[in-house]
Amino acid sequence: MRKSARHIRVLVVDDSAMVREMIRAILESHGIEVVGEAENGAEAVERVEELNPDIVTMDIEMPVMGGLEAIERIIARRPVPILAVTALTGVRTAFAAVSKGALDVIEKPDISPQNMQKLVQKIRVLARVDVAAHLAVSGRHGRPQPAAPPAFSPAAGSGKRLVAIAASTGGPQAISHILSRLPASFPAPIVICQHIAEGFTRGMAEWLNGTTPLSVVVAAQGDTLTAGTVYVNPAEHAMRVTPQGTVTLGEGDAKLLYHPSCNTLLDSVAVSYRERAVGVILSGMGDDGVAGMQAIRRGGGLTLGQDAKSSVIYGMNRVAAERGCVEQILPLSDIPAELMARVAG
Repeated sequence: MRKSARHIRVLVVDDSAMVREMIRAILESHGIEVVGEAENGAEAVERVEELNPDIVTMDIEMPVMGGLEAIERIIARRPVPILAVTALTGVRTAFAAVSKGALDVIEKPDISPQNMQKLVQKIRVLARVDVAAHLAVSGRHGRPQPAAPPAFSPAAGSGKRLVAIAASTGGPQAISHILSRLPASFPAPIVICQHIAEGFTRGMAEWLNGTTPLSVVVAAQGDTLTAGTVYVNPAEHAMRVTPQGTVTLGEGDAKLLYHPSCNTLLDSVAVSYRERAVGVILSGMGDDGVAGMQAIRRGGGLTLGQDAKSSVIYGMNRVAAERGCVEQILPLSDIPAELMARVAG
């Protein structure tokens, strides 16, 4: 059941009383109720049972019991949306929280209006997610177990294709699922634009690198796109690809709502690769990436979208489907096999 923003009940977990107070003040100033606090993971597990909150903000590094173990226990006992909240120094560990069942990761907030709004927006969106139903559809509790990649011989010329993935909230889980089921011999490069805060891209890339036989890197200026390698759009840059198969990084457009921009990357893929482009749009808020998917389809490329049931947030992929930008709408579990079949062909 979806909750009204005015009736969202939050449990705040952090070993710092100052951070807990800051998060409480931010949420309550926006009409969101904080029903309880916990200063370590063990208390968090107990409070979830007692208070039945709509969502939990979870610190990662805590005494007694850390956030990762707490997330795993909460998801196993009483599935509830969890937002991992971390300092930049703990970003790599924070993405392990996604493997345990957290829906998203965000930097610990400060008092700037922009950061406060990000926290409030995440809380309002994630509190609506039915975690138990999502786990049932995705077929997992905690970290997905990668399927053994099939033996694969690339078709002649298949390395000239490029796969471009656009994602936002719920994207890290979906991207990890897809990449973990592709073999090291995958015959095309993959470029990814995931909405993420500055300072988080490297941690996400390192985490993804441990879940897939592919090589995952943060894209750098002048990189030559190579089959079997995944290039993640740095959060602070607008990323484009050239017809020669190289990466260019520019300044992000401050006027855009979402960063990095999925449309910027996908538009360049459409122009540079035309019928050889493969666009994939996954879970996320808003409509970023929709125009880029439309450009890929108009150029003769293949477009795939994650379906509603397997999405944490059926937002940008929903808009893309409604506007006719998606050739195939698939459960997340079917996307890796579809990529194998279509890129091989």
